[in-house]
This record gives sequence, C-alpha cells and structure tokens, in this order.
Amino acid sequence: MPSFVIQEKCDGCKGGDKTACMYICPNDLMVLDPNAMKAYNQEPDQCWECFSCVKICPTQAIEVRGYADFVPLGSSIMPMMGTEDVMWTCKFRNGLIKRFKFPIRTTPEGAANAYLDLKGQDIEGPLLSTQEADGVTLPTPAELV
Repeated sequence: MPSFVIQEKCDGCKGGDKTACMYICPNDLMVLDPNAMKAYNQEPDQCWECFSCVKICPTQAIEVRGYADFVPLGSSIMPMMGTEDVMWTCKFRNGLIKRFKFPIRTTPEGAANAYLDLKGQDIEGPLLSTQEADGVTLPTPAELV
C-alpha cells in the first residue's frame, strides 16, 4: 500500500508553498491541493513505500503499510522522529502496542572518516580507491581459443 494522507490530520504544513512531504519524497509524488491546503499522493502506484514522508510529517498524517519482515499482517506502524533516534510504534491486530527505538546515526555528526589521505589513482579504473590502497589486482582473462 502506498503512502496515504489522513486528510483530517493534514494541515498542509501551515499553508507554506511546499509541504515537508513534498520536500522529502524521492519520487516527487506528494503534492499540495491548493484549494483544500492538504497534501496527497498524486501517483500511488509509483510509491516506493520508503517511509520518508511518514517520518517527516509533523502532524503524523501520513501512513504506509509496514513491510512483512518487521510488521505482522494487519498491524500498523508509525515512526516518530526525534533529534537522536526514531521511535517506531507498532499496533498489532489484538490491540497490543510495542515501541522500538533506533538511533538515527551510529557516529556523532561530523565524526565520519572521510579518508582524507586516501586518493584513487584513476576515476575510470575498475578498482575502488580502498582496493587500490590494499594492492588488489584484477585477474586478466585467459585468451579465448
């Protein structure tokens, strides 16, 4: 099921030119109805179900079905973004609610290793710069007979 906007909850991000879901959607599917000032998915069949719009919506007005590998059939899932983590709330068919908390980053902001001293020799070459640094060589194919 693609992203679905609950019209009663959507406030059109307070009447701005571009809503948060329009900004974040990687496929540019979310649009703002200028008359109702509510967002909606203009091409539901093209939705990747990536949850980007669900996570960024300030009013939690967008829902997407959960994938079967982490949400059982008939359950609903709702992420809430925090500054340090994402809290996933899963409501099961029997009414049981479970919450899971995952960090947004695994390293402090700005602490990722940029490999400043590692430079690739040839951008057109078949090896990655880390492979070049490790001395990896590609085997040459045997001559065809």
